[in-house]
Parts: sequence; C-alpha cells; structure tokens
Amino acid sequence: MQAGLSAHFSDSNQKLPSRIEEEDGIHEVCIANISPLERRKRLRFAILQFAIGTIILAGLLLFGVDKFWRLPLFFIFAASGASYFQWRDKT
Repeated sequence: MQAGLSAHFSDSNQKLPSRIEEEDGIHEVCIANISPLERRKRLRFAILQFAIGTIILAGLLLFGVDKFWRLPLFFIFAASGASYFQWRDKT
C-alpha cells in the first residue's frame, strides 16, 4: 500500500455555462483549449501545407505526370484542412 499519495482534483460540481441567453436568442459558448500561440502555429501550418500541395499539384499538371502521382497529395491537403479546422474551432 502506498502511503502519502493523495490526488487533488478541481471542483467537479463547478458548472461552466454552455449557453448564454440574450435578448436576440441563445448563443453557444466556446472555451478555447489551446493557447493563441498554438492556434497561430496551426494556421501557419495549414497555409504552408496548402501552398506546398498547390505548388506540387501545379508541377504535376504542368509536366503531365500520370494521375496516380496526384493521389499522395490527398495527405498534404488533409493535413492542411485538419489544421485549419482546429485553428478555426479553437481545439
């Protein structure tokens, strides 16, 4: 048995507002779980990945490379899209 170990948890009964009711309707509250610096990193990554993917796609189209070589670009554009939506949703 381990003596002296104790865990301290925050008050789990504390309620955070999930909705704000105002005169013009009900609005959802979004609590960001990443810092503004990390959000900027994700936005920069999304823009950079999109630019790189677009340049590679233009090169593949310009040189008439087989269509199957465009398939790996999906991963570049998917990473860009995921990072963009994480920036936008503050997650």
